[in-house]
Amino acid sequence: MPTKRVFSLLNAWTTPFIAWILLTSAAALCLAPAAVAQHYRQTNLVSDIPNLAATTDTNLVNPWGLTRSSTSPWWVADNGTGVSTLYNGAGQAVPLVVTIPPPAGGSSPAAPTGIVFNGNPDFEVASGFPARFIFVTEEGTISAWNPGVDLINAMLKVDNSSSSAIYKGATIAANGNANYLYVANFHGGSVEVFDTNFNPFPLAAGAFTDPSIPAGFAPFNVQNINGNIYVAFAMQDAEKEDEVAGPGLGFVDAFDPSGNLLMRLRSGRWMNAPWGIVLAPEGFGRFSHHLLVGNFGSGRIAAFDPKTGQFQGLLRGPNALPITIEGLWALSFGNGAAAGPVNTLFFTAGIDEEQHGLFGTLTPIPHDNDQGEDED
Repeated sequence: MPTKRVFSLLNAWTTPFIAWILLTSAAALCLAPAAVAQHYRQTNLVSDIPNLAATTDTNLVNPWGLTRSSTSPWWVADNGTGVSTLYNGAGQAVPLVVTIPPPAGGSSPAAPTGIVFNGNPDFEVASGFPARFIFVTEEGTISAWNPGVDLINAMLKVDNSSSSAIYKGATIAANGNANYLYVANFHGGSVEVFDTNFNPFPLAAGAFTDPSIPAGFAPFNVQNINGNIYVAFAMQDAEKEDEVAGPGLGFVDAFDPSGNLLMRLRSGRWMNAPWGIVLAPEGFGRFSHHLLVGNFGSGRIAAFDPKTGQFQGLLRGPNALPITIEGLWALSFGNGAAAGPVNTLFFTAGIDEEQHGLFGTLTPIPHDNDQGEDED
């Protein structure tokens, strides 16, 4: 075959082949996964300290528990002022302040800690009026609120102040065909369970305990995540009233609603009086679909694989250093409605040693593909 004919055939075949390679390579580049945000930005929304945040609210002192319904604004339990204040996802105050009652015969203000939304037709405040929000306090009380009973006051439903109960957190979960209220009694070192009439519900021996946790640690908070009860344990002080901070002083276990131990999140120096627990949704950058644990003792947020419980790293700011929020309490994501975007993480914090307060957000920084560090 003449040489020119050979080159002509080769060109006829190789030219489209090279073009195909170039096109498929370009397509592969176009199909490459988008950069996943690795770092997060803190935005202060509300504080009782002027000029610290966009909104100033003198009621926001040591804001602790944080909750919302699927459409409502945020409800915050203000431990330092004995009230619950409401804010939308932009941090604008809603003109409603609900007072939490002290124990019978006690003096105001109460010291609310945990708050939980109740979307069920039970846990009645009064006949025909189910609680919409339920509060627990450090005085050992449980109160419930329904606007049809009293718009600006929660009603006292349980008073265990005489037994020195100190309630630090609460959640609601279903067990079988019934709903129950789970409460962390830090002083008593136990998780207490109440039925829909606010009566104590007996548990099996050993429920919500982990024999491998050293003595001196007690339930600090409880959180329902996908039907399981996550319990944060913190070290008690000598009076069993407050937590002891320090690297490694904390554990988080997952239990079923009956109190059977399922899993412990990997413990280590990243645990430091843990309290806030939340599962991140899609769209939260590197730690989408991770369990996030906020540590009151260090102000840092640790991420864990929800299936294995393995530690995956700390949330880091734009400078690649771990985000540190003094007095960090609750962590919760928005509802896509009045409480803000579903992939925005909201937090509460009792700054200045719980003498002041901060309510804010953490959001992934777009176009950030730095892998960061995983050590504590």
